[in-house]
Amino acid sequence: MELIKRIKKYGELVMFSHTLFSLPFALVALVWAAKGIPDFNILVWALIALAAGRNAANGLNRVIDAKYDEKSERLKERHIPQGKVSVKNALIFSIVLLLIFLFAAYMINPLCFYLAPFGMFLFVFYSYTKRFTWLCHLFLGFTCGGAPVGAWFAITGQFHFIPFIIAAGVMFWVAGFDIIYAMQDIDFDKQQGLHSIPEQFGLKWAKVIAASFHFISIMIFASLYFIIDTHFLYLIGLLIIGVLLLIEHVIINPSDVKTMNKASYYINQVIGGCFFVFAILDFILLGGVSWEGLF
Repeated sequence: MELIKRIKKYGELVMFSHTLFSLPFALVALVWAAKGIPDFNILVWALIALAAGRNAANGLNRVIDAKYDEKSERLKERHIPQGKVSVKNALIFSIVLLLIFLFAAYMINPLCFYLAPFGMFLFVFYSYTKRFTWLCHLFLGFTCGGAPVGAWFAITGQFHFIPFIIAAGVMFWVAGFDIIYAMQDIDFDKQQGLHSIPEQFGLKWAKVIAASFHFISIMIFASLYFIIDTHFLYLIGLLIIGVLLLIEHVIINPSDVKTMNKASYYINQVIGGCFFVFAILDFILLGGVSWEGLF
């Protein structure tokens, strides 16, 4: 029972459920790269790497931002400010996850292993970006976009431009909803000398930029219809995602925490699931994808 409580506590610390943001895109990349069901061994190690890497990054973010979370009325209920998990234990937990991530990359193929340190650098670096640039949202999106790239490399063991297109779509999608999330902290960020698009440009322009990022994301994903010959089910999925994003932007209300959680978290978890379901159904039912000869 004590072990279960401890696992739950650390799962809450790193917000394990938010693995759903990048995981669906990585799974689709695995299937597209393999043009079918991936090798079981690679699939298992890829999932371990994805889960360990994402949660290590979030654990490190909690450690790096602990001093700011303690000062924030909205974030002081997190585990470290509340004393539920010490900074030392959170750091040890994150380092263990990083080692698991590195070992999983080693077990997949040499390319993934050689690129793993770059991913580990991003896991740490993105948490510091809001200290010096309002482009921090794009750095977060860039880091999350590494998931489908790593998944593709896990299957093929070689560079290809298609996973970078998927990654670009993920980057602008994540950056868009991270801007929405940051709208709650405009005053706090100004007081603490932190940077974000809402802090830099104000609420009105932050909404415009977030919506623009999401439009760019949809266009990038739509381009795959022409590049790798996805089919109409894939486009239907993107249409549904577009409607969900529209709802997300309509309900924005920085003064209502529950509404902002829906806009920046819950709806986007549904979006990730929607992309996975329609991309996979499109692949299975309508004839797969084609990327031979593409460089």
